[in-house]
Amino acid sequence: MPALETLLLNQFATFTLVLARVGALMMTAPIFGSRAAPMQFRALLAIGITLLVTPLLATQPPADITQLLVFARYLINEALVGLLLGLGIMILLSGIQLTGQIISQMSGAALANVFDPTLDNSVSVYSQLLYFLALAMFVLLDGHRLLMEAMLDTYTWLPPGRAMFGQSFVAALVTILSQSFLLGVRTAAPAMTALLLATLLLGLIGRTMPQINILAVGFGINTLLTLGTLLLSLGTIAWAFPQQTVVAIELLRSAIKEAAM
Repeated sequence: MPALETLLLNQFATFTLVLARVGALMMTAPIFGSRAAPMQFRALLAIGITLLVTPLLATQPPADITQLLVFARYLINEALVGLLLGLGIMILLSGIQLTGQIISQMSGAALANVFDPTLDNSVSVYSQLLYFLALAMFVLLDGHRLLMEAMLDTYTWLPPGRAMFGQSFVAALVTILSQSFLLGVRTAAPAMTALLLATLLLGLIGRTMPQINILAVGFGINTLLTLGTLLLSLGTIAWAFPQQTVVAIELLRSAIKEAAM
């Protein structure tokens, strides 16, 4: 009976540790962690994946579950690995929303906000449009599968109970944050340039012909110019984001592998 009890405790400990890593990823990653999806669905998905993965990793006892403080530390470390993968991609995705926010502020469409359930806040229409475009490209190019594959590969370097927080985690998140900001500014550059030139031209017209209502004319011109520039650059945005996603996932994998050494 003690042998059976030990076996069950080891299995439960492995299941709990795997669930902590998988659950943290499910709660933060794109598609999986969307607040538009019911919490019950995300929880069942995390439990289902954990049930599939646990038998492959339950060959060795990961930790003594009777030592609660030590086991709690293991759970936190496991959750940090999942959070690193999920938040890394979400930070990159927020760069696309930065593009929409910049375009909205410069075009005067910042007042036309819509509610975003993923952020629990109001965002501009252009931010929502570009966010869903990037999310669609993420799914079409199997970004969710690459992310899940990266999570499964982490168990090769950091088995359950051996996860640890490394300095490489912080360095990877800082790098992805800078890439996200750079991606947002670069994709907004065509619209920013066009709107800046339009503003200078309208200012010149307003000085030479004061009888023209520049505010009324300028708002319509900026709207049409923004839509035209955005339509021309949608292909570039849809092409650039998946490339950065692959680079970000490889960077996160390298950071986790470095922490295991």
